[in-house]
Amino acid sequence: MKEAEAGRTVVARPALLTASGETVPFEVMTRVPARHLRKGVAYELLLRYRYEHGLREDTLGRITFTVGNYVYDEENKGQLLATQKFTLPNTPNRNPGELLAHAQVRELKANGRVLRAADDVRVARGIGDPTRLVTREDTVLSLLPEHASNSMSGTRVLPFFFDEGQWFVRGYLGTNVAALEDLIDANQQTTQVLIIAGHSPDSVDAHNRALASKRVRMLLYYYKERVKMFSYLNKVQNIKFDTLAYTRRWDTFLSKVMTSALKSEQMDSVVSIINDAQGTFEDKEKALHQLSYFDYIQQYIYPVLRFGTVAVTYTAPKRYDSEVYLLSKKILDKQAETEALTPEELRYSATLTPLLAEKQRIYEMAAANTNSWEAFHNLGVILLQRAEKELTEKMRNTYRRRAAVNFTMAAHRNPTAESFYYAAIAYHRAGDRPEALQNYDYAIKLGGQRTLLRKIFSDRAALEIELGQPDQALRSLQYAGPSYQNALNRGLVLLGREGYDLALQQYLLAHHLRPQAAAPLYGMAVVAARRKNEPAMGKLLKQAVALDRSYAQRAVEDLEFLDYSQSKVFQEALR
Repeated sequence: MKEAEAGRTVVARPALLTASGETVPFEVMTRVPARHLRKGVAYELLLRYRYEHGLREDTLGRITFTVGNYVYDEENKGQLLATQKFTLPNTPNRNPGELLAHAQVRELKANGRVLRAADDVRVARGIGDPTRLVTREDTVLSLLPEHASNSMSGTRVLPFFFDEGQWFVRGYLGTNVAALEDLIDANQQTTQVLIIAGHSPDSVDAHNRALASKRVRMLLYYYKERVKMFSYLNKVQNIKFDTLAYTRRWDTFLSKVMTSALKSEQMDSVVSIINDAQGTFEDKEKALHQLSYFDYIQQYIYPVLRFGTVAVTYTAPKRYDSEVYLLSKKILDKQAETEALTPEELRYSATLTPLLAEKQRIYEMAAANTNSWEAFHNLGVILLQRAEKELTEKMRNTYRRRAAVNFTMAAHRNPTAESFYYAAIAYHRAGDRPEALQNYDYAIKLGGQRTLLRKIFSDRAALEIELGQPDQALRSLQYAGPSYQNALNRGLVLLGREGYDLALQQYLLAHHLRPQAAAPLYGMAVVAARRKNEPAMGKLLKQAVALDRSYAQRAVEDLEFLDYSQSKVFQEALR
């Protein structure tokens, strides 16, 4: 025991235990003198994590210096090195806490004697959670404007998406089958239906030249059969049907590329391959595979090219505006049928009351009876507004989850990048990270304006940091463009990887973008603390606290500054 303890060192990596999503992964490296080895006896360290003021502790395991569990240290041949990985659950009650090691020597035979050291060895203190420092600037979600018009005629466009190489209509969540059925069952006077379908350039889709036509015929057959079975006002023979199949056409593909998050030079490369390169359709598609960013094309562009679109032109009876509010009140009180108002008029009546609870009831009824994406969207916004007025976090999250569900319903009926982005925001606020990540992914795949896509990638990167996925976060930030939020989050990831020079560059960029913000200065102070540069740490921390007093309390609680908590420089900086 004496020989092992005389030269023993035990450290954790990272030195500050750092949460990665829901867990805290770390490894413990132990060095002991090789001369302590004895036959039939083993020196070992018992590891445990103590928290809640020493009232609770987790037993993690042991590091035992037996043959096969150690190697000779390359830097010091007289030392043995043993390394073992551990994980802790990342829960709020485990911080503050401490990682402890207790040494013992044990005879390896059955019922062998054990000699335990007198004291514990503190290996690390507390758990650092970088998710608390993730920057995400919220997007304001606003109500869609509502209008009630006497003329209710219009055209409803419903997109559909097919599996690779398939032409069957998908009926599960994420399709517009329910929305199409609701439209037919609503029995609006239908005059014309346009059906369009296409395929992606990949070999599975493009190899079947009749695939786009099969998709058109399947949608046409589905529409006609639904009319025959459930529509009493419309007859198939009275509706004009127009169909169009896009076969081996690059224009749709290029339009999606131009509305993607690819950089300008990357877009130019794709256009050059399609418009300027020689060869067949297959040759050009194979050339796309050679691009370093083909994974983006395959993941976010190809799936939405396996599409079908049904556009229905219909007419509806007129309505006078003077009746709208009175009828909506009667509908809510169950004194009138919901058919007394058109969907647009029912939603419009929500703008006529200042009460959030009444607005919620109107939009809930509109969503339940019309299944319109506008009703689901505005209901989601109202629920988020109600969440902000709740006093407890539990109730706020309840409203946020309900809002997220309604945004998702709206997005499946109006599948645009913006719609799925709203759903992702609501899930993100509610703390449902897997659902938020999935909706960010949907939004990116649908494509849109560059500004919107950059913001989506920015928020997705913030979420990936919270999930403990720094590699994916850095990849998302490549498409997010330069911004204050992205500079801070990239700096946070680089800080966790001990890339202090690169992290400092990002914090300097954020400081340049917003000189009056405290967060970049605080980040630079953390870098200085990691580098043991106490004067620079004190100066930067003092500047951050001068801009925002809340950073004084944050610094007191931050484990990054634990070693300086009693120093005069640190205490002066927080005044």
